[in-house]
Amino acid sequence: DRAARCAAIHPCDPHVDPFVRLVPNFPNEAYTGRVSPQEELAEDFAQHYVRLGMTTTAARVLGHLLVEPSGRADAPSLAAALGVAKSSMSVALATLETLGLVVRSRPPRERRDSYALGDDAFEKAFASKLPALSSFAALADRGLELAEPDSSSAQRLERMRAFYAFMLREFPKLLDQWQRESVGGQT
Repeated sequence: DRAARCAAIHPCDPHVDPFVRLVPNFPNEAYTGRVSPQEELAEDFAQHYVRLGMTTTAARVLGHLLVEPSGRADAPSLAAALGVAKSSMSVALATLETLGLVVRSRPPRERRDSYALGDDAFEKAFASKLPALSSFAALADRGLELAEPDSSSAQRLERMRAFYAFMLREFPKLLDQWQRESVGGQT
């Protein structure tokens, strides 16, 4: 339901309707307009990526490319569609390309590079979070050094360390299994 999605996107402000946004109309002008269901979905995807630590523009690029019928777009059309400066788009695309989440190519007889999601973009996005798991495990270790033995804080920190050790051990296995199944045509 729409109200629930609004609350999920803007949990701190239930009065904000994220589905009404500024859409570029002419250079240096904008109007407030309703977005299409595809744009709404792209923005929903973007909000989730932002919560995972991605910059807003990079997240919106991923969301846009996910729902773009052709699956491809050049930098100027992305900047125009998302209503962002070309310089912001350039930084976002460079970041996404460096992370391996988008792939740049130049179609035959075209003068501009085109961008598309990499075939393994979701796996790379998932795998990029593995270092954070190590950081949490290390924080738990530091906390255990400070905690009184057998205290409730030591028990919580031990559980935290065990959880992140489990995740560090199992996430790579899940990614490997996904690779085997997706390459085997079982997706």
